[in-house]
Amino acid sequence: MNHPAPAPEQQSKGRSAGIGFIMITVLIDMISIGLIIPVLPALVGSFTRNPVEQAWWYGAVAFAFGFANFIGSPLLGALSDRYGRRPVLLLGFCGLALNFFATALATSLWMLVAVRLVGGAMQANAAVANAYVADITPPEQRARRFGMLGAMFGMGFILGPVMGGILGAINLHLPFFAAGSLAILNWLYGYFVLPESLPLERRKPIQWRTAVNPVASLRKLNQLKGVGPLVAVIALASLAQFILHTSWVLSNSFRFGWGPGENGWSLFAVGVMSVIVQGFLLKHFLRWFGARKLAAIGLASGAVAYFLWGMATQGWMMYAVIGCNVLAFGAMAAVQSLISNSAEAHNQGQTMGAVSSLNSLMAVLAPMLGAPLLATVSHLPPHDWRVGAPFFFCAALQAAAAVLAMRYLMTHKATLAAAAAAASSVPDSATP
Repeated sequence: MNHPAPAPEQQSKGRSAGIGFIMITVLIDMISIGLIIPVLPALVGSFTRNPVEQAWWYGAVAFAFGFANFIGSPLLGALSDRYGRRPVLLLGFCGLALNFFATALATSLWMLVAVRLVGGAMQANAAVANAYVADITPPEQRARRFGMLGAMFGMGFILGPVMGGILGAINLHLPFFAAGSLAILNWLYGYFVLPESLPLERRKPIQWRTAVNPVASLRKLNQLKGVGPLVAVIALASLAQFILHTSWVLSNSFRFGWGPGENGWSLFAVGVMSVIVQGFLLKHFLRWFGARKLAAIGLASGAVAYFLWGMATQGWMMYAVIGCNVLAFGAMAAVQSLISNSAEAHNQGQTMGAVSSLNSLMAVLAPMLGAPLLATVSHLPPHDWRVGAPFFFCAALQAAAAVLAMRYLMTHKATLAAAAAAASSVPDSATP
């Protein structure tokens, strides 16, 4: 017996209600990931003999996850376009749980690398969550809702690293067990509560040649309605961000003698700023600057912040720079909204999967660049300016992204006019 299809207004209401569900899903996901950030370098260090070895092996562990995620993200994004967002998210939660529990039980470095390979291949939650938001959000509200999603990422970084630092001070393995438990909780929430966002009529067959080939997926991203050059901006900014992720904890440990607790609190500060900007200030920034100007100004602000972090000689200076780097927290939401608005509705999963794959490629390259830089300067005295080399390199990458964004946005005003207007139009009546 065939059941009548829901009325359009009922479908719209159900999809709009999903925004709250996906925000909670992302929050739990990011708390679980944030839990391990302050302690993973220390766990790697428990298997090594000196800081140089620790930096190299931490780079190898980070490389393994990024490489597997680079290969897996386009396929998982394409699967979400075919079968829906919800089952792929559930698969990702399973991958995270397996990753965390196996990391906690690892007894050697090769086990850590193998576990991160498996976990990275199964995890595309960020890409699918972005596609989910695009499914249920009209184009004119996407910049704001991508900002809300970014705020959930930031909230996860408020709670996760602090919890990880506190638990890691008790036992290095404890945060991984806690993170695995949260991943299981997220799977249960997704299975019983999270609604599907992609209607049957908007699903599409899998194009296997693109889905299993991340390079082909990136080529398609580069062809999106004239915004392809923005892909280079995302690549450079993401590479800088991932090198920062690779270097932050170990660099602060080398320079300031920080342990899991201090590093956890510093990441807490980053999360607070992310939530304040993307959750509350972003809509005002979009009105004042527009998506295009916000992208360029925010990238430039980030370049200055990276340089100042590299020059910091005391721990409090890291916090001061975090507090001043306000506009940078909204830059990538603006760029991402322009790209999303240029993709067709039935291609959001593959498009966001391609963006995630690009980010994963940068996550592959980051340890190959950041770890050697960190290892090279790890023997220097804490106040030697050269210890900030990874941050200076990030500043150069971010500055290049800012220049590219400014040049492109100045020469393609007509092409991006519709997308920018949609991204920067955030009416007061808009509700999450």
